[in-house]
Amino acid sequence: MTQTRGQGFESGITGVGKYFPDRAVTNHDLEKIVDTNHDWIVERTGIHERRFADPGVTSTDLAVHACRQALDMAGVKADELDGIIVATVTPDMMFPSSGCVLQQKLGAGRCWAFDLSAACSGWVYAASVADSMIRSGAARRVMVVGVDVMTSIIDMTDRNTCILFGDGAGATLFERLPEGEEGMLALELGADGSGGEFLYMAAGGSAKPASAETVANREHYVVQDGQSVFRAAVQGMAQVTLNVLDQAGVTAEEVALFVPHQANLRIINYAAKKAKLAPEKVMVTIDRFGNTTAATIPSSLCIAHEEGRLAKGDLVLATTFGAGFTWGGAVLRWVLGD
Repeated sequence: MTQTRGQGFESGITGVGKYFPDRAVTNHDLEKIVDTNHDWIVERTGIHERRFADPGVTSTDLAVHACRQALDMAGVKADELDGIIVATVTPDMMFPSSGCVLQQKLGAGRCWAFDLSAACSGWVYAASVADSMIRSGAARRVMVVGVDVMTSIIDMTDRNTCILFGDGAGATLFERLPEGEEGMLALELGADGSGGEFLYMAAGGSAKPASAETVANREHYVVQDGQSVFRAAVQGMAQVTLNVLDQAGVTAEEVALFVPHQANLRIINYAAKKAKLAPEKVMVTIDRFGNTTAATIPSSLCIAHEEGRLAKGDLVLATTFGAGFTWGGAVLRWVLGD
């Protein structure tokens, strides 16, 4: 689905933030837990290490740090926010929403707040909601957060999944831009529910409520058919990347930075190659942090900004593919900088 870019206010990212737990877990550390090895993990995924939160640390514990960094960068106070959207598959609890919990932790007054579940595509989905609300005049400032504590739902005895994921948070403050400034140029969202059988967590919802049996059967952990997900993601990421570039009416040469979802380095490289994006324009953080699900794109935007890889006026391309299956893409004008 292409999001219609009608007349209205422009929205842009005026602050970014990130937060990762201190504890780094290397491939060599995982060799001591499951039957795997460093070279195999690097060859298949591009991951060298990832960050694990300590037991009891929640998604909003990570998110609050990222949000404060984004607010400070923008010079905005928490109580000036109109809304908070938290993209996550690991909320602190089923309800109240992590958005509401985060609102209270930030001291964000009485802005509206909610969670959005689109797995690895969560940030793009949430950004599209924020952009639409700002464009319509319904909001001026919306904090969009991607955060997951994936270690809370990963089976550390399953070598197919435990090597892939890490914990982290990324925050992006979307604000109404002054007249004449350009922000979001194109957005595309998509889903194919037939792919749900390949990546899921069976228990914990209304279909299979938590019970002694579901716990004993280890049904509260992520299950993934790696080959099926990889095949779908390779093609899906490449296609949405091409689609959203076309919708924005820009070429690969005009893009300053490609910020893809960080699930697998081979998927990232394939999408970049299909779109004819030069390797130096591709943002890669998976080697350091693994797949942090909804946090990968916003945290990577923050890292890119901190590393000086983005300047005011640059075109940024962000695309993703995740469980559901879901996918999304965005082309935006970077408004941060001098």
